[in-house]
Amino acid sequence: MENQNLNILDEVNKGATMGMDAISYVSEKVKDDEFKGVLDVEYNKYKKISERVNDLYSNYSDKEPHETNAMNKMMTWYGIQMKTMTDDTTSKLSELLMQGTNMGIIEGRRLINQNVDAASDVKNILNDFVVMQEDSVETLKKYL
Repeated sequence: MENQNLNILDEVNKGATMGMDAISYVSEKVKDDEFKGVLDVEYNKYKKISERVNDLYSNYSDKEPHETNAMNKMMTWYGIQMKTMTDDTTSKLSELLMQGTNMGIIEGRRLINQNVDAASDVKNILNDFVVMQEDSVETLKKYL
């Protein structure tokens, strides 16, 4: 049970740090001030989830939560660079972020469905993370 809770917290933290990384990389290319403001808000939502995971993690382990490794960060950065080489419009940047966010939603929903007996505090963070990402997709749709 405890291992299950740690796994969920690690996955949520990895998803949150990937979201922050992707937004950081995309923000460098944003020309639209309104969209940049939206991305700042989204970044802070991911950061708050990560902070919640960090606060709760010590209840289950004396280690630190897992984050994305350097290779994943590099691949995310490289993918964004390649996919925006010929098109760095707000629409394209929004699309890229939506694709990553949708992957996070799928993984989060899978974790919810496969871990029904996880601790309630862990399930709350996981559910909040998925709902936050679903809201993010709705926000990003406006910029397609």
